[in-house]
Amino acid sequence: MALLSPSSAQDRTPPAGSADTVQAPGAQQGFKGVLRSVWLWPALATLALTMYQIGRPQLWEDELNSWDMAARSTDQLLAAVQRVDAVLGTYYLFLHAWMGVFGDSATAVRMPSALAMAGTAACVALIGQRLFGRRAGLAGGLLFALIPVVSRYGHEARPYALVVLAVALSTLLLLRAMDRPTSWWRWTGYAVCVGAVGLLHLVALTALAGHLVAVILRARSERLIAWRFCLAALTGVACAAPVVLLGREQAARQISWIPQPEMWSLLTFWPQLYASALVAGAVTTLAVLAWGERRDAALFATALAVLPPLALWTVSHGDVSYFFYRYLLFTLPAWAVLAGAGLTAVRSRAMVAAALVVLGLLTLPEQQVLRKPYGHFWQGLDYQGAARTIQKFHRPGDAVVYDRGPDYWRMLDVGVRFYLPDDLQPRDVFLAESAADRHDLWPSECQDPAACVKDEQRIWLVVGGSEGDPLEALPAAQAEALRSRYTATGTERLTGLTVALLQRTR
Repeated sequence: MALLSPSSAQDRTPPAGSADTVQAPGAQQGFKGVLRSVWLWPALATLALTMYQIGRPQLWEDELNSWDMAARSTDQLLAAVQRVDAVLGTYYLFLHAWMGVFGDSATAVRMPSALAMAGTAACVALIGQRLFGRRAGLAGGLLFALIPVVSRYGHEARPYALVVLAVALSTLLLLRAMDRPTSWWRWTGYAVCVGAVGLLHLVALTALAGHLVAVILRARSERLIAWRFCLAALTGVACAAPVVLLGREQAARQISWIPQPEMWSLLTFWPQLYASALVAGAVTTLAVLAWGERRDAALFATALAVLPPLALWTVSHGDVSYFFYRYLLFTLPAWAVLAGAGLTAVRSRAMVAAALVVLGLLTLPEQQVLRKPYGHFWQGLDYQGAARTIQKFHRPGDAVVYDRGPDYWRMLDVGVRFYLPDDLQPRDVFLAESAADRHDLWPSECQDPAACVKDEQRIWLVVGGSEGDPLEALPAAQAEALRSRYTATGTERLTGLTVALLQRTR
């Protein structure tokens, strides 16, 4: 049997038309065939879990950044990514088009991620079936659905779920291309998918290290595969060349906050990768059990899971560190494939089903936490509550002031604007130039605050924290300009921020 050829495991579904298959009318047979498909139930389970309460957690800072960028005009967006966030430019353009069709509610902007995770579960099942057999593929796909971080980033208006899907799909297409190495169509599909990986997130191109292992295993007997792989992979990487060039220039600004990893980081990031220490341990243990008869398949899946973290850890000891758990989410499908194979090594369907049920029950606490209002935050910020307060007590002619101090990454202005109705957007008193007009992530404020205060009778003040005097959170010049003309007539302290109403006194 050729290395990494489709598994001939005894649990594979009999082909249509075999002696064990009862023939049925075309439509009915097709429907039953879909129901028996190994990818269907993992995809549906993942979609159900990711869609459950998808709109409940408030958008956090990174998601608000996605919405703010995608809500700009195409010209503004293209101009911005030439200065900042070029590595996410493809995702922003996609989300821009998506919002134009489906709107920009929390559910709408997160829906692509939920669909991507469901698609990934289907790929996991198909890869697992090909490498280890049908039962292993089904178990791996269902196990993938249960991993808490899958729901977490299936609820995220960021590109990471799409990256996971692109890597899983590229892996599946590579295996199919190696089945028919003379088919240029299959290698073209693989090249396109590799290009999508690079355009969505450059770090995920480290998955090619795992793909190379598969090619080496097969190239021993079929040398043509090596040449076709190199051509397809290089073509895909070349498609992402503009992002590579811009990303290198912007890296110091974008990810300078990521610390240089220590040796222990190779172990300590695993619980974060799964959003559960228990699942991390269970999946790793099951993956070890996958090293049975199909050692070539186990070697390939292990390389795809292990080599990218090692590569990122190594290069992160230069000027810029890239070693962060969510940048490595694309390795989860490989771990799920291995765990599915290890789980089905017990040969008892009842035990496999029981193990999946137990794992699902044990992960319920993590799943519940992820769906709380501040489940996406490091530190909660009640943007929605602030918007609700302003909307409830708003009067025509009201203005607003946002705290844009040293902690502007909290994006109080963008968060409140997202949750306010489109027809209720008070004048931003100290805003000089919006982020969209500046082609940047951050806006600029007027240099002379006193001159920017007009004749509004009431101004809403939104600041971080819960200071006794909300004006203390503002820069001194802004606070003085407001104190000289306004007095606070009401204050509401919410999670992570304060909303105050200032009334004009003169």
